[in-house]
Amino acid sequence: MSNGLKKQYGLLMAICMVVGTVVGSGVFFKAQAILRITNGDMPLGILAWIIGGLTMIFCILAFCVMAQEYEKVNGIVDYSEATVGGKYAYFVGWFATVIYAPSMTSVLAWLTARYFLTFLVSVNPDLQLAGDPVTGTETFLLAGFILICVFAVNTLSSKLAGKLQIGATFVKLIPLLLMAVVGTIYGLTHNFAGEPSSILATNFATSTGDFTPLFGAVVATAFAYEGWIIATSINSEIKNSKKNLPIALVLGGIIIIAIYLFYYIGIAGGASVKTLMEDGTTTAFTTVFGNVLGNILNLFVSVSCLGTLNGLLIGCIRGMYSLSVRNMGPKINLMKQVDAGSGMPSNSCIVGLVIVSLWLVYFYGANLAPNPWFGLFSFDSSELPIITIYGLYIPIFIQFMRKEKGLSTVKRFVLPCLGVIGSAFMVIAAIYSHGYVPYIEAKANGEFSCPVLFYLIVFAAIMTVGAVVMKPKEKT
Repeated sequence: MSNGLKKQYGLLMAICMVVGTVVGSGVFFKAQAILRITNGDMPLGILAWIIGGLTMIFCILAFCVMAQEYEKVNGIVDYSEATVGGKYAYFVGWFATVIYAPSMTSVLAWLTARYFLTFLVSVNPDLQLAGDPVTGTETFLLAGFILICVFAVNTLSSKLAGKLQIGATFVKLIPLLLMAVVGTIYGLTHNFAGEPSSILATNFATSTGDFTPLFGAVVATAFAYEGWIIATSINSEIKNSKKNLPIALVLGGIIIIAIYLFYYIGIAGGASVKTLMEDGTTTAFTTVFGNVLGNILNLFVSVSCLGTLNGLLIGCIRGMYSLSVRNMGPKINLMKQVDAGSGMPSNSCIVGLVIVSLWLVYFYGANLAPNPWFGLFSFDSSELPIITIYGLYIPIFIQFMRKEKGLSTVKRFVLPCLGVIGSAFMVIAAIYSHGYVPYIEAKANGEFSCPVLFYLIVFAAIMTVGAVVMKPKEKT
């Protein structure tokens, strides 16, 4: 299998791919959702963050073993091919290229635009927008512009894209660490008016003992923890990948969990649970740091989302290339071409941009438009692909246990079993949390809703298209 991509990234870039691709949007975007799902139960929210983090670590540890054994072009596709087989690897790669990575990337483009416009409105209240910074037309158009700009950086210079990823990763840690430290101190030393206890103590006294919302909260954390697998898409471009990639995955995973937990505690020290639920968790910034510095930190949030967008797009634009070098997928010879000047698979990059753009249109129409454009097929494209990505992991872990007989018990059985357990939990939790309205009840109310079903129909349709364009190996 020929691979025209160069070894150009070191351990720091690998760690920044893991941390930078994961941290940056979900911690802001989903923290509010978790508070709403748990009805402001802070301890239950922290438990959800821990469970979601452990699930990520279980899968990371299992894939770390594979990263030490296999290295070709694209990590998750390589691992699928080595364990289950070439056709399965193709479908995993097709799913990652057409659904998983681009759907998340499109959401990140919107989030980057959303937080940037929120910053602009906060510093200039007289700024006139056709809609609000969350659902307005300007947000959608700005998201498309940002997406094109990041695409241009990645396509013209992979080294510049790497520097952007490293820089954005360090920038995004500034507001998170500041909020974690200063917010916690502020929450321990200040009280709400008329309350005898500190802000943190008051907010943490919200536990009801009801664990019913836990599944939904864990699934919400899953979006915040997702994206780390994209780091394996550049495994063939990482120097000494079999050593550095596992280190980056583990260290990155630990850093992510620590940041999320401390940030979540920090925001609880900056505002009441009710305020955080209604106005968003970034309101804690202005409470703790004041309006001026708080609004500047909101700009850092936008940069943070930009770094995540960049990391995800790095994986997206290499998707078709990783299939074509295996002599599978549409327009094989065209997709495997690598530009001599930039060192990038330009045709694969363009296709990746088109797919992400289509998902951006879908996300806006299904989730932000006043009236959903796609009817029953309007679902949350930021969370539902979790069902199938974790489902696709399970056969990989099982086959790894069957095939790798020369490894120790821990590497061969314990870690992959933890990966299976974590993956199965995420699939069940996602189905449970998004749920459905039973047919009898829906008929009585004159409505029907089953997001999971309609997502799976879309998934099946796209995978069927993948089967049609999959070609047998050709001589090149």
